[in-house]
This record gives sequence, structure tokens and C-alpha cells, in this order.
Amino acid sequence: MVSSPTPFSDRLLGTNELERRLARRLYESVADLPIVSPHGHVPAELLADPEARLGPPGRLFVSNDHYVLRMLYSQGIRLEQLGLTPLGEEPVEGDDRKVWQRLADNFQLFSGTPSGLWTAATLANVFGIEERLTSVNAQAIYDLLAEQLESAEFAPRALLDRFGIEVLATTDAAESGLEPHRRLHEEGWGKRVRPTFRPEAVTAIGSPGWRESLERLEAVCEREIGDYRAFLEVLEERRASFKALGATATDHATETLQTERLSEQEAGSIFRRALRAEVTPGEAERFGAHMLWETARMSCDDGLVMQIRAGSMRDHNSKLKERFGSDIGGDIPVALDWTHGLRPLLAAHGNDPRLRLILSTLDESTYSRELAPLAGHYPAVLLGPPWWFHDSPNGIGRYLDSITETAGFQNLAGFVDDAHNLIAIPARHDVWRRATCAWLARKVLIGILDEEDATRIAGELACGLARRAFRLPE
Repeated sequence: MVSSPTPFSDRLLGTNELERRLARRLYESVADLPIVSPHGHVPAELLADPEARLGPPGRLFVSNDHYVLRMLYSQGIRLEQLGLTPLGEEPVEGDDRKVWQRLADNFQLFSGTPSGLWTAATLANVFGIEERLTSVNAQAIYDLLAEQLESAEFAPRALLDRFGIEVLATTDAAESGLEPHRRLHEEGWGKRVRPTFRPEAVTAIGSPGWRESLERLEAVCEREIGDYRAFLEVLEERRASFKALGATATDHATETLQTERLSEQEAGSIFRRALRAEVTPGEAERFGAHMLWETARMSCDDGLVMQIRAGSMRDHNSKLKERFGSDIGGDIPVALDWTHGLRPLLAAHGNDPRLRLILSTLDESTYSRELAPLAGHYPAVLLGPPWWFHDSPNGIGRYLDSITETAGFQNLAGFVDDAHNLIAIPARHDVWRRATCAWLARKVLIGILDEEDATRIAGELACGLARRAFRLPE
């Protein structure tokens, strides 16, 4: 007997009717809860301008989505054909309809992927288009999307209300002037749209663009940074400025994971060599490890939640980075040693109740071996959700299977969507809620949880844990 296909409304909720019935009850208890989005990359400029629009369909769904770009590029489609312009050159493909058509012509590539789920859900739930995207209907769907995207109902601020987004955090460089956030704050949006402090560009003293980033930081602060002590003072001042505009967190991305405390004399000596462009790669790496230690110390003082995202080699495809820049899908996971790498930081600050340290990784092998035991012991540590490649139905299940027996649920940081695209946020949160409810239903059916516990945990995973982890008011 051939089973009937799962209805669209029941997607991800289980493989048999008993499981789906229970998962459906759990999902219905969380489906309409507010969206808490405490980490993402939606440009603050979009939200600061009441007249702003998200852009045409091709750019919105293809050119600005690195998940989509990497899949299409893997199948031999050049990035120029997808609306990207090589650095310093004129645009190659200026017809947004052609970009959208290439997505439709190749949409079968996304079968079984999170991008396929997110796109289908966004078209259906946000735009009312339930028809499967194909080469034949691509232009008709383009017209429907373009018309809606130009309307006032699709202004970014209007979408915050429509999507039920309670809090949206952007990610902002330490050297950012934060002008969009100032405008939002003055207009009463400051509690809803918050900046996040990201100092990566000014602490990576060995990177090619470091000096330019430092000069932008000097310009914002209107003071010269001539030594290490002045550098620390400026970072603390910037953290205070971010916090005054609603920031509750910092963000730190690193390929490898090392923390180390240098003496002020040694840190100062390395910083001086960096100013003279004489720093060695080894010294730059040690300085970065030291700055993670210093950031934890600062977070103990000012209360900003510290996020570490480790295990991603950025821009693995160096030729594409040289031609198009960063953030085009070229990140590749690497293996990590969290236990030894974090020990100096945790020895100093891991028992301090003032510190909140959220850890996220692309190295799944460390979930049960290191991250869950660390979060299950140190008061300061919480586990971030599946990230990048693992933000998927199967990835969510593997994550929960790996960590909850050791860390429990209260040592988790809930869900973050890490979205660059405002329009994708509801679909990502919906996939998380459906996948977690299906996972909880399976635990109820085998007797690990009862339904009352599962209902409570579903709500925590949906938004409660994230609110508390990022110190956000309800």
C-alpha cells in the first residue's frame, strides 16, 4: 500500500500519523509565538529608511543569498550570470528577470535542501504563491513578486509587524558610525531593532585591510590610536556606544579557536609592530587569541553577551574572493579543539556569573564530545543553535540528539536565523519550530518526555531561551 504524501501544512512534523498528531499539537502551541531574532545580518539601513524596499526578485532571492549562489555556482553557472558584479568592473547581468529565470530553470537543484524549503515556504506564506516554481511559470511569478515588493505592505518596517518580529539584531562593525541605529532609536524603534558589536576587522591585526579599518575606527572616535592601551579604551568606548543604542551582544567569528592572556607589555609590543606593518602571522594569531580573552573580560564588566562562531574557513575559493569579494558562499568547515582552545578564557571568566558566552560551530563532531560538556558545566557557557550548513531539518535533529542528554535544554541559546535577507526570517524560524516539535514528539512517544514537558520545551526553543540568552526584555 502506497502512503499518501504529507500535506504541506504538516511538513517536517513526522513520518507516521501518530507522530504527526502529537507534533502538530506541539507546533500549534508555538506557531504564532513572536519571532526573536538576536543574531543576523539584515542591513540596518533598510529599517532606518521608511521608504526603503527589499529590491527586485532576482536580487532578493538569488544575488543576495549565498546559499543559493553556492549551489548554482557548483553546477557551473557563473556568478556574473546571477547578478554579481566583479570588483572594479561594470555590471555583467543587469536584467533582474534573467537572474530570476536562472533560479527557476535550476530550481530542481534545491530539492531536499533547506534553501528549497525556505524558498517554497516564503513564496507560499509571504507572497501567497503555492505553485511550484518552474521555467514555464517563472516570469508570471516574477510579476506577482515584483508588484508586491514595491507596495507599502512590503516596506521592511511593515514586515516586522507582519512577521511578528519582536526583536531584530543587526551585526555592525566596531568602526561603524551607527547612524541608521541612531535614526531608529530617535523614532522609537530602538528596543526592536538593535545593533550587535563586531570588532573582527579591527582586532585581526594581520589581515590586509586592518590598517584601513583602524583608521575608520579612529575617525568614528575622533582620536588617534597610537598604542595598545588607547586601542582597548576605544573598544570599550565603542561597546558603550553600541549598548546605548540597544545592543545586548557582541559577535566574534574565528576560523580556529585559541584563547590566551598576554601581558600588557607583550600585547603592546605586538600592536606597535602591527602599526608598523611588521607583525608576523604567529604574532597576529596570538593577539587574536588574547583579544578573545580581553573581550570576555569586557563582557564581565559591561554585560554584553559574547558570541563566538568558530570553525568556518572564510572565502575558501580565493579566486572568487579576489574577483567578487566576500560572502558569496565560499565558507568551508574546519575541525576544532574547543576544550583546549577555550580553557584559558574559561579559567579566568567561566565561573563568573556576569559573563554569558554563546558558542556556535560548523564542526558537528564537537557537539557531544566538547560543547555539550562545556555548557553542562560552566555557568557562563551556552550552546548556540545549528549554524550555516547545519541550519536544516536533519541538522537540527542531529544537534538535539547530540547535546541535550549532557547539557539539557536550559543551557541552550535557542534559535538564531543568521539571516541576511529579511524576507527569509519567518521560513527559517518555522523550519526550526517544526523540526524541534517533531523531535520532541518522538521523545514523548518513546517515554523520555511527557507531553506537558514537551509543550513547555517547545516554547522555550521557539523564543524563550533566546530572550534569556541574549538578555532581551519580553
